[in-house]
Amino acid sequence: MTEGRLVVLAGPTAVGKGTVAAYVQEHYPQVWLSVSVTTRPPRPGEVDGLHYRFVDDATFTRMQQDGELLEWAVVHGRAKYGTPRTPVQAAIDAGRWPLLEIDLQGARQVRRTMPEALFVFLAPPSWEELVRRLVGRGTESPEEQRIRLETARAELAAAEEFDVVLVNDDVRGSAEMLVSLMGSPPVSS
Repeated sequence: MTEGRLVVLAGPTAVGKGTVAAYVQEHYPQVWLSVSVTTRPPRPGEVDGLHYRFVDDATFTRMQQDGELLEWAVVHGRAKYGTPRTPVQAAIDAGRWPLLEIDLQGARQVRRTMPEALFVFLAPPSWEELVRRLVGRGTESPEEQRIRLETARAELAAAEEFDVVLVNDDVRGSAEMLVSLMGSPPVSS
């Protein structure tokens, strides 16, 4: 059986991590997309268990304390996000290629515990385009947008910590490049 390899996709808010990951999930079923847990409320159209597992703060804290999370972080000073450890390891053990779509804090934690993973930074074509994407999605208040953009400035400076930097100027192209970086992931049966 082919051994799987963890791939970590990170980048600033509104860069398109979720959109690129969704494209990969739809077009490359051999790549297994991890579903993160979060304490934030669902955005319009998000489905529990598909986009995220939405949990309350007490459940998240229990998962942290019990060592159930591969990584976790408080993002933008507000909501907690984390990656359940067991499904990721099961995917690797089964020869799958798990893809984590996470924030910079989480990527740094994974780097400490699984340095053999492939770390990919998704960057915007420009700062102006990142601002346009964030404002254009219309899911955050002006205050939340301000906080997210402050965080994004710091996150962009961390691109050099990653194995590869992909500029997301086209979702399909970025997704296909991401999959090509994985080599030839085995097709799942």
